[in-house]
Amino acid sequence: MFQLSNVTRQFGKKTAVNSVTFDIPQGQMVGIIGRSGAGKSTLLRMINRLVDPSCGSIEFGGIEVSSLRGTALRNWQRDCAMIFQQFNLVPRLDVLTNVLLGRLNHRSTVSSILNLFTRDERIMAIGALERLGIEQSALQPAGTLSGGQQQRVAIARALMQQPKVLLADEPIASLDPLNAKIVMDALRDINERDGITVVTNLHTLDTARNYCERIIGMAHGRVVFDGEPKDLTAAAVAEIYGADTAIEESMTSTSISIPAAAAREETASASFKPLALAGL
Repeated sequence: MFQLSNVTRQFGKKTAVNSVTFDIPQGQMVGIIGRSGAGKSTLLRMINRLVDPSCGSIEFGGIEVSSLRGTALRNWQRDCAMIFQQFNLVPRLDVLTNVLLGRLNHRSTVSSILNLFTRDERIMAIGALERLGIEQSALQPAGTLSGGQQQRVAIARALMQQPKVLLADEPIASLDPLNAKIVMDALRDINERDGITVVTNLHTLDTARNYCERIIGMAHGRVVFDGEPKDLTAAAVAEIYGADTAIEESMTSTSISIPAAAAREETASASFKPLALAGL
């Protein structure tokens, strides 16, 4: 279980996150919503320890994450995988190698330097790509893929870490509705099938309602809503976004119906096994 207690982050005189306290049970899928600058990204970065809290504590499974250093911190960042809006892939490397990079924190320094990935790791990487429906691009340079495909590669790389927690910072912000649905479906599948806690920042209200069992709303660095999707009333939305008028959720909707032909094209052929291409 996650336990955040009075977590605060200041950048100079600006308070990005202000005394945030909540618990997240293991296996929950949580959506964090709010306007740009509300503190959502800073909060996730503090959980992953890319940014240190100015005060307060973050605990997971009885371990105080906010005080970890050295090897213990690297182990936490292995167990708490992070997916970014801008994918953070190495464009010139092929897709398979980008996914294999998710194993670096499981390996010795020498093996990492020499880029010596085992046969089992390569099979594991192909399996992750197959799960995301993108195995046919295993040997293609990552920089040549579409945004939606690159985000699925980033998710496959995160799976290679075998994480206990998956954080996603605006994972669909730059994607079209079809690819946004594919990515959110993948995150929900990981949550439901693997029991991995998923915490994701989202801009679209309907996406948060449709995919997350719990929604946390932030405004000016504070949590102003914490509840189930059914409790997210018009008044609560107005408090989160500071709107004087009602917000029409369909303006940013990612709810679409995928034609059968398009779905088949996106998932490619389930029988395609590119193990020979991967040198296996």
